[in-house]
Amino acid sequence: MTLDPANWSLTTSIILLCTAATVIGVCGVKLTRRAEILAQCTGMGQAIMGTLFLGMITSVAGVITSINAAWQGAGELAVSNAIGGIAAQTTFLVFADIVYRRANLEHAAASEQNLFQTVLVMLMLGLAILASAGPGYTIGHVDLFSPLLLAAYIGGVRLLSAAGDYPMWQPRQTALTQREPTERESAPVDLRQLWLTFAALAMVVAAAGWVTSHAGIVIARESGLSQTIVGSLFTAVATSLPELVIALTAARRGAVTLAVGNIIGGNSFDVLFLVGSDVAFRQGSIYTTINQQQTFWLAMNIVLSAIIMMGLLRRQAHGSGNIGFEGIAVLACYFSGVALLFWGG
Repeated sequence: MTLDPANWSLTTSIILLCTAATVIGVCGVKLTRRAEILAQCTGMGQAIMGTLFLGMITSVAGVITSINAAWQGAGELAVSNAIGGIAAQTTFLVFADIVYRRANLEHAAASEQNLFQTVLVMLMLGLAILASAGPGYTIGHVDLFSPLLLAAYIGGVRLLSAAGDYPMWQPRQTALTQREPTERESAPVDLRQLWLTFAALAMVVAAAGWVTSHAGIVIARESGLSQTIVGSLFTAVATSLPELVIALTAARRGAVTLAVGNIIGGNSFDVLFLVGSDVAFRQGSIYTTINQQQTFWLAMNIVLSAIIMMGLLRRQAHGSGNIGFEGIAVLACYFSGVALLFWGG
């Protein structure tokens, strides 16, 4: 098997895509316990830990996939991978809700930080839609909306940190509201070793993301499927496996704030894939390549985020199949969107 992606066959690419997805999933499992320990030992809390560290680390594969695709001129695949990952990860919250048997996940994990993160995702997705409809003005080949998206993310994270330190609202506490542990780990913890392990796992995930991106391009070329379908569904789901694994593992352990924070925080970071892709895309503004199907998927992400926010606000304690009304609505919207994507593609 050659290491040159130009020589990969369709069969080879499918095998490599499945292998890379497995590697990404295994690395995600190893991150969960370490994230809990770091959240306690550093005092940053599970919401911030999920957003700033897990959200970024588990998004490495997606970043590599989108930027590499954009560098090769596959702008459609780069954009589709970014926005498809957001939809997939939001849907993963429903599966984490099923695993957490005690109550509806959005009830137990309600917090100002999780609400704020959801609004930030919707803001950034709205800016991406504006960029796609804009004139495409660039500095060099970088669209002027890219620095605006980056500024929105940085500003949002700063406000999120302030919300954790000095919350201006708090959810009503019930018997089912999950409270984060306030005591620090009693056993000695080597923080340096924990951070080094995080870095090592991130490098493995990055390598798997490189394989995923090349395999996705070959599959799109050889299978006859559009780059929008391959990016929105295949590579997006494959590179989002760390979020799924961490969400399920965290929910089973009762770390529900970490589970939700990882998903929603990862979503806001995923929008930044567009910024990195725009820099790597040398043919001009990558936002001008966004087609009607991708605009539909961007809007679908806003709808899914709004549904999750309604769940966090309404806080239904229990629902059908151990998921709340928002979980049923998210599943219906996502799979309807997938069907329309195939039908229209």
